[in-house]
Amino acid sequence: MPRFALVLALLVALGACTSTPPPSTPVPAPSSTPPPDEQQVHLSIGDSYATGFAPGGKNESFAQIVAKQADLKLVNLACDGATSADLATKPACGPDAGGKTQLDAAVEVLRGKKTALVTLVIGGNDLAPCALSQEPLECATRTVADIQTNVAGTLTELREAAPDVRIIGLTYPDVFLGAWVNPSFPNGKNLARLSVTMFQDFNTRIAAQYGRFGAKFADVTSSTGGYGALTELTRDPKYGEVPASVAKVCALTYFCDRTDVHPTPAGHQAIADAVTAAGR
Repeated sequence: MPRFALVLALLVALGACTSTPPPSTPVPAPSSTPPPDEQQVHLSIGDSYATGFAPGGKNESFAQIVAKQADLKLVNLACDGATSADLATKPACGPDAGGKTQLDAAVEVLRGKKTALVTLVIGGNDLAPCALSQEPLECATRTVADIQTNVAGTLTELREAAPDVRIIGLTYPDVFLGAWVNPSFPNGKNLARLSVTMFQDFNTRIAAQYGRFGAKFADVTSSTGGYGALTELTRDPKYGEVPASVAKVCALTYFCDRTDVHPTPAGHQAIADAVTAAGR
């Protein structure tokens, strides 16, 4: 007789031979995860960094990782290619969009659900054309001013809808460091050097904007190797001796070998870690 059947038969026999009533069916312990309609929400708005876009398909995005680690329900309204102006002017993406803009849909979520966290990643698509500009720093300066205005408008409405909700804004890896080794850029080393100044300026100004609205700021540039001195060298298995910050951005994004600014799975994990640290 199989072991399970033998144990079952023994239990039945013991029950028949005793005057003690059989034990009642145990009540299952309550689940530690609340039903989906009661679960707290991580509201994600922004661009393709939040959607997980990658060459050949989508990765698990930092937003998904953060929501999973915090046991939050993810409502992701982000759209591939979104600019800071698009937040208030173009339809949101994802199953929760409802035909509204990202900003309008986000306000609706904040008013109708118990939102524990809002993350906002935006501005990279605004700045991307500056990499090919004849005057990249001047282009970036003008563009960052527009991003600041659009981010301020977004944060104003989010705060009106939920004054106390935790908001974390985030920036990007300095992908243009990868131009140091990317043959698509004839003056790649110059672009890499300029990008350090460009990201420092961008991040300082955008972080201050988030601070005005009581939001936290995750400096992803710093946590993914940006700002490092380009004289600090390391040996990369593919590119040989290169600046350590270049090697790191090559490992965390697809820019060095595919000229694609999006994070690798390791990059999304690094961004998620930076968001989590900023929220503590």
